[in-house]
Amino acid sequence: MLRKLLFLLASALIFYSRHSSVVVAAVGFSIIGYIVTDYLIPRVGPSFIKIGLFGKDLSKVGKPVLPECIGAVSATVYLFIMFFYIPFIFYRYLVTVTSGGGQRDVTVDQWPTDGPSYSVFPHSRLSEYLSSTLCLESTILLGIADDLFDIRWRHKFFLPAVAAIPLLAVYYIDFGVTSVLVPGFMQQWLNQCMTFLHEKGIVETPSNITSIDLKGLYYMYMASMAIFCPNSINILAGINGLEVGQSIVLGFLALINDTLYVTLGNETTKNSHIFSIVLIIPFLGVSMALFKWNKWPAKVFVGDTYCYFAGMVFAVVGIQGHFAKTMLLLFVPQIINFIYSVPQLFNLVFCPRHRLPKFNESDGLLYPSRANLKESPPKGFFVPILKVLGLCHLIDLEIDGKTGQIVSCSNMTIINLMLVWFGPMREDKLCNLILGCQFMIGFAALVLRHCVGSIIFQHDNLWTIK
Repeated sequence: MLRKLLFLLASALIFYSRHSSVVVAAVGFSIIGYIVTDYLIPRVGPSFIKIGLFGKDLSKVGKPVLPECIGAVSATVYLFIMFFYIPFIFYRYLVTVTSGGGQRDVTVDQWPTDGPSYSVFPHSRLSEYLSSTLCLESTILLGIADDLFDIRWRHKFFLPAVAAIPLLAVYYIDFGVTSVLVPGFMQQWLNQCMTFLHEKGIVETPSNITSIDLKGLYYMYMASMAIFCPNSINILAGINGLEVGQSIVLGFLALINDTLYVTLGNETTKNSHIFSIVLIIPFLGVSMALFKWNKWPAKVFVGDTYCYFAGMVFAVVGIQGHFAKTMLLLFVPQIINFIYSVPQLFNLVFCPRHRLPKFNESDGLLYPSRANLKESPPKGFFVPILKVLGLCHLIDLEIDGKTGQIVSCSNMTIINLMLVWFGPMREDKLCNLILGCQFMIGFAALVLRHCVGSIIFQHDNLWTIK
């Protein structure tokens, strides 16, 4: 009964969106995405197990077998929603006067927001939308291939950048901004340098430097972001609900940022962030349905497909919404986790195949898992660094009292670090602790971005410091 009521509500919102905003349609399609995903997951799970897509939950008594790669269901539903969404986004432009007539190359640069519009169809906006969808399709295929064939890290690490090529091509054609602002305290110093070079005859005319054009380096940064976001969610994983939970938290943080710009920003920034909202809200719908089945005690595993899909959604939103640097600020916990994991990822310290916390069946709690350094010693130069990390309580070391040799250390992930700091805990409490830290750090990053950042750069798209 509740499902039918939600479907009626979603249908009403989508119908009403013709006379209001595309955001209303996004909410309607988000509800439909939740309903469809929630309906499909328990019904397709047994089929996944039948074809061999399953795994054992190592953090449960008896190690129950659960269907794997269920994130593909959420990703597929999301793609279908994006396809069905197109007529509703561009509804106000789908009128006879804008069709044909040799006016295809005439464009407008606004997303439909409020009130009726009979402007010529915005082909550039449609190209942004379709390139984003194509990028996500390619990433989902990569995730499914990884779940099926267990592709090695060194082979799959750079593949998201290939999937992002259509995205970057459209960015280059339709937007092409590659400049970054210079902090206010550096502008005076750079201008003095330019004046000095002018006096020496090295440059013809001194210029007032407020920004630096990175050109191709900025595209390398965006490609790196397309690589980092999917892989970072895949690395910070291993307990029930964490992959989906962190994606939901990131989605809500992005929505907070978008809401600030839509309500306080100028018309140009408002249109860019409406595009972000259009992608994020349906993503939250399918993700919350998946979280219902993946949270502790999990009934399904999301697989690598969801991690790649979710990460690429945020990369797409950051790039096409023109706030790639702000989006990366929301990934601070993932960045910390990656940096913390580098010694094991690059084999400076022995890295076991699985770094999941160790489950104790007697008390039902998780303990930090450990890397055996007696049989596989760390690189010689890294031993003192390990001891310093141990003194700072950033890692738990087991040292042989007779030889002074490091016998083992806790695996270097934020998940294990939380257990080192706060002691053994149940899986759901550990997940909630990490998600709480994710939200607080992300929210603090947004505050710093719009308050401290506006002081440093003397400019913010929400307001200007004079």
